[in-house]
Amino acid sequence: MNDEFLIAGVDEAGRGPLAGPVMAAAVILDPARPIAGLADSKKLSERQRDALEGEIKEKAWAWAVARAEVEEIDTLNILWASMLAMRRAVLALSAAPVLVLVDGNRCPELPCRAEAVIKGDQTVPAISAASILAKVARDRELIVLETRYPGYGFAKHKGYPTKDHVTALEQLGVTPVHRRSFGPVRRVLE
Repeated sequence: MNDEFLIAGVDEAGRGPLAGPVMAAAVILDPARPIAGLADSKKLSERQRDALEGEIKEKAWAWAVARAEVEEIDTLNILWASMLAMRRAVLALSAAPVLVLVDGNRCPELPCRAEAVIKGDQTVPAISAASILAKVARDRELIVLETRYPGYGFAKHKGYPTKDHVTALEQLGVTPVHRRSFGPVRRVLE
């Protein structure tokens, strides 16, 4: 592949939840194998995301999914943990990009040129693809956590601070996968 096409899109999923890791993905699309229907993962149904995930993994020039754990989120804060997960995703790519386009207003420290693109998950196909891979991976992780910590509703709310989740936290207590630095969790601990 020509170097000019080695542009990676990067996005994260899971900055707002009270539980679970923050996930990030990096994707280098193959211009010879376009993927129809790429969009911000939040604007797609679960079924659409699942279908696109397979197509992205099959057709992309390179892709990688990475994470920052709850302990890293609590130590660094969610912004820097997100940057760490994004850096890990880019470094895990099987091909080194010449440019990384990152959804949002800041970029992780990377060994190549990087540009922040506000609302990039809506306008840059490679970022949309990364958004989908990160969201699908994180959602699957929370479904697994539901089986390890029943009663919290992780499979339903994916760790976000819904009324049911906060009630479960108050009644059942804090699990090892809860982010202790987040207000609702911290209040239960106090």
